[in-house]
Amino acid sequence: MVYITFQKSQKFLASSRCVSVSHRRDDILSCVYKRFGGSSAAVVARSAPEETVTSSFASFIHASRPEHLSKTVCHRSKRMILDSIGVGLVGSTTHVFEIALQYCRELYSSVAVSSVYGKPGVKLSPTLAAFTNGVATHSMDFDDTWHPATHPSGAVLPALLAASQMLPPSAKPNGMDFLLAFNVGLEVQGRLMHFSTEAHDIPKRFHPPSVVGTMGSAAATAKLLSLGTAQCMHALGIAASLAGAPMANAATQAKPLHIGNATRLGFEAALLAARGMEANPLILDDIPGCSGFSAFYSVYQPKPLSKPSDHHEFLLEKQDIAFKRFPAHLGMHWVVDAALSVRNLFINYAGSFSPSLIRTIVLKIPVSKYINRPFPSSEHQARHSFQFNACTALLDGEVGLSSFTESSIHRQELRELLDKVVVEHPEDNVANFDKMYGEVALLLHSGDVLTGKCDTFYGHWRKPLSKESLLKKFRSNASHVLPEEKIETIITMVDNLENLSDSSQLACSL
Repeated sequence: MVYITFQKSQKFLASSRCVSVSHRRDDILSCVYKRFGGSSAAVVARSAPEETVTSSFASFIHASRPEHLSKTVCHRSKRMILDSIGVGLVGSTTHVFEIALQYCRELYSSVAVSSVYGKPGVKLSPTLAAFTNGVATHSMDFDDTWHPATHPSGAVLPALLAASQMLPPSAKPNGMDFLLAFNVGLEVQGRLMHFSTEAHDIPKRFHPPSVVGTMGSAAATAKLLSLGTAQCMHALGIAASLAGAPMANAATQAKPLHIGNATRLGFEAALLAARGMEANPLILDDIPGCSGFSAFYSVYQPKPLSKPSDHHEFLLEKQDIAFKRFPAHLGMHWVVDAALSVRNLFINYAGSFSPSLIRTIVLKIPVSKYINRPFPSSEHQARHSFQFNACTALLDGEVGLSSFTESSIHRQELRELLDKVVVEHPEDNVANFDKMYGEVALLLHSGDVLTGKCDTFYGHWRKPLSKESLLKKFRSNASHVLPEEKIETIITMVDNLENLSDSSQLACSL
C-alpha cells in the first residue's frame, strides 16, 4: 500500500487437487550411468538412518507425488516458472550472460544436448546449460523473491529444463513430473530457510540462493531422476559441500554466478549421488562440534520434514511469491513506489516536476549496507542502490530496463538529485521483506514537505501481480529474443504444464 502526505511548512487449502498419473521411469538411472559413466551395480542403496532431520528430507523428496500438490500450489508455481523463463530470456541479452556462455562454449563441448535461453542454435552439456541459464536468470536481478529471503525459481528451473532434455525418449518426464520436481525444490529451500531466524532478514553473510538454492536444485533434480531415498539423502549431503557465496559480491557481475552455480552444482550433486557417491547422512542435523548445513547460520534449529500426504501443505500454499516489475533488488520496489507517489503529489503542487524546487530528499529505509549506495557507478551497483532507484523514479516517473544503461546512470540531472539525498533509518523499519517500508520525503525550498510512503508494493506477496501484469512482463521480456508465435507457445505450454506428455518440449521451445 502506498501513502502520500502533504505538510504545509512541515489458510486456504484447496479441496480439489492437481492429479496426474506419474509412471516410474526404470531406465532413468541407467541413462545417467551411460551418459556420465558408472553402472547401476555401482550404486549401493544403503538404508538411511531413522529419525534424523536429513533422512526425513530424503524421505520427503522420494515420497512426494503429484497428487500432493494443491490447485493453489500448481497455479502459483506455474506463475513462477513463466516469470523465471521470461527474466532468463531477457537476461540472455546481458554482457555477463555472454561471458558465461563463451566460457562454457570454449572450454566444454561434450554431451551438448540442452538448450540455452535466447540462443536457439546453441546446445551445451546439461549441467553447463543449467549454469548458463541460471546466470541469465539473475543477470538483471529481475527474478522472483520468496520469504524468508531467497530467489527460489532460478536455482531450480534451469536444472530441471536441462535434465529433461538429457533423458532419452523412453524416460522423458511428463509435465506433472516436472511440476512436482519444481515444487519439491521449492519446498526444500523454504523448509531450510525456516530453520534459522537469521534467514528471515535481508542477508549479511551468505547470498541465500547460493546456500538453500543449491540444496533445492539437488532435491528437485533427484526427484526428476527418481533417485531412491538413500540417494536423495546423499545428494543433499554432496550439495552442502558445493554451497555458499559471500554477500560481498552483490552488486557485481559475480552475483549472477551465485544462481548459475546453485542450479548447476545441485544438479551435479544429484548426478554424483546417482552414480554412488556418498556424503554425511546427518548433513541437515544439528550435531554439536561438527557443523553440517548449520555452518551457514549463526542460529540453526532444524526440524524433521514429515512425509507428504494428501494433507501435507506445501509452503507455497501459505507463502506466495514476489514478482518484480523492474530489474533491481527487491528492496528497491518499496522506495520506487514511494517516490512515484510523492512525485505525483509534487506535480499537483508545482504543476510539473521541477528539481530546482527541492532542497533535500529524505529516504527512510532499513539498515542494509549492500543496498545503501549513494553514487553507484555501474549497472549492478545501480540495481542495488536505494538512492539511485528513488531518484530515477522521481526524475523519469518510472524505472525500467533502460534505467540501468551507462547513459542513464551517469546523467548530470540524476547526479544533482543524488546530491540532495539524505538517508534515515527509523527503528521500526527493519531489514525484512515482510516488514520493511520505504518512505520518500521532499523538503522544498519554500519550507513545504511532501511525503510518499509504501509498505506493500504491487508485486509483493501481499499484493500479487495480476495475471495480466505477469503476462505483460513475460511478453515484454521474451520479445527481446523470441518471435511472438514462440512466446505464445511457451505461455500456453506453461499454463497447461500438468497435461504436457513430454516436459522437455518446454526446454526445446526456448
